[in-house]
Amino acid sequence: MANSNGTNQDTKSGGSQGEETGERELSFILDIPLELSVELGKTRMLVNDLLQLSQGSIVELNKLAGEPLEVYINRKLIARGEVVVVNEKFGVRLTDIITPMDRVKSLTN
Repeated sequence: MANSNGTNQDTKSGGSQGEETGERELSFILDIPLELSVELGKTRMLVNDLLQLSQGSIVELNKLAGEPLEVYINRKLIARGEVVVVNEKFGVRLTDIITPMDRVKSLTN
């Protein structure tokens, strides 16, 4: 139906179809599995030193206590955070999300 200036007034039904299409497109990617990893720190060691590790051994990492840890999805840095304990389980509180522009830049590296 056209209004007094000649434009189509029936935007409500067109908008809902667009929303449904967008929901279907989004639902398509919601089931894609991703690998999420959290890195506390890194170290390098010789195979001989690795073989000497036993229960209770301490491995020194390249980060200090209290420094933010990195959160990766599919090996790409997406956030930084800190360790928290919730109901006696470890978790991660995100403190800094990498901007979309920085994430795009990291794809070229």
